Amino acid sequence: MVTADATTPTRPAPEVDGSGDAWGPDGLRRAVADRFLALTSAHGAGRAGGPALGDVPLPGSGRTAERFLVLYGLGREDLCVARLVEGHLDAVAILDELAGPRVEPGERWGVWAAQPPGPGLGARRVDGRWVLDGLKPYCSGAHSCTHALVTADSGEGRRLFAVRVAQPGVRPVPGSWRAIGMAGSDTPDVDFTGVEGTPVGEVDAYLRRPGFQHGGIGVAACWLGGARAVAETLYASARRRTHDAIAAAHLGAVDMLLSSASTVLERAAEDIDADPLDALGGARMRSLRVRALAELVCTQVLDHVGRATGAGPLCHDPRHARAAADLAVYVRQHHAERNLAELGRLFGARDEDGKEEHR
Repeated sequence: MVTADATTPTRPAPEVDGSGDAWGPDGLRRAVADRFLALTSAHGAGRAGGPALGDVPLPGSGRTAERFLVLYGLGREDLCVARLVEGHLDAVAILDELAGPRVEPGERWGVWAAQPPGPGLGARRVDGRWVLDGLKPYCSGAHSCTHALVTADSGEGRRLFAVRVAQPGVRPVPGSWRAIGMAGSDTPDVDFTGVEGTPVGEVDAYLRRPGFQHGGIGVAACWLGGARAVAETLYASARRRTHDAIAAAHLGAVDMLLSSASTVLERAAEDIDADPLDALGGARMRSLRVRALAELVCTQVLDHVGRATGAGPLCHDPRHARAAADLAVYVRQHHAERNLAELGRLFGARDEDGKEEHR
């Protein structure tokens, strides 16, 4: 499905003027927002130099491998663009799964569902409407999305709401996204004051639905595309000259890692299509395994490429430096040992037939 020598086209680097502003946070954010707009506005194949997002299959549709390939290709192009498009495509899938409103042409959706410690976002009923108040962190595409699916705590439990971002009470917090890696993803905190939201699904439906696990593997596909972008520096060097034994070993290790991850991603897509509603109860374990492997591959690719190429590309090639910085940040969505510990507990809870016990 996706291979280390894939021919997915890459976008040219931004034009850098004398001030270097195109590589600053504001320039990157504008470039990513423009690309996001172009992709979500394109309905015909090949328009805007990329995939027609309206044609991307839903997870579990029988064509999940195609969906993952699109996300992989976007990650290879630009992880910040991939982050915004992945959120939009995830929102489309969530709304389909939970019978929410239809995504209309020209709309750009995000999924703002981070729940770090703290007071967070609350929802309350006012005159028969749901109103949201509080602070929501990590809202990717805060200045470019037209709509968002937002989780909030209500008196009934955690619920998902569809929100029109242009409401006066939706305010990105200046200075709350100071990242170097993933700077262009525009992921600040957003303050909600008296914002009307439309409930989507029942209480806790966002997390309980099978598609939550399928979507997590889609994020891993973006990570792996980003790893392929980082590896391009090493592949390009191999095409230009003969490597010594040490550089060849790093190249072989990178190729093995990316090829193996591709095989696992393809197998995961087949398993999702075979059991889209998770009747067998394996979706959570599958998601944990694939995401953990993808995180391991990404971190090892970063290490191998850095050891093989030295500081040169990081200091003199802005595209490579940005790809490496973006990947290092984005892959930290994986919860590392906490996710591995959960995977171990799930494995230990399986019955003798290899199926998870549900308690």
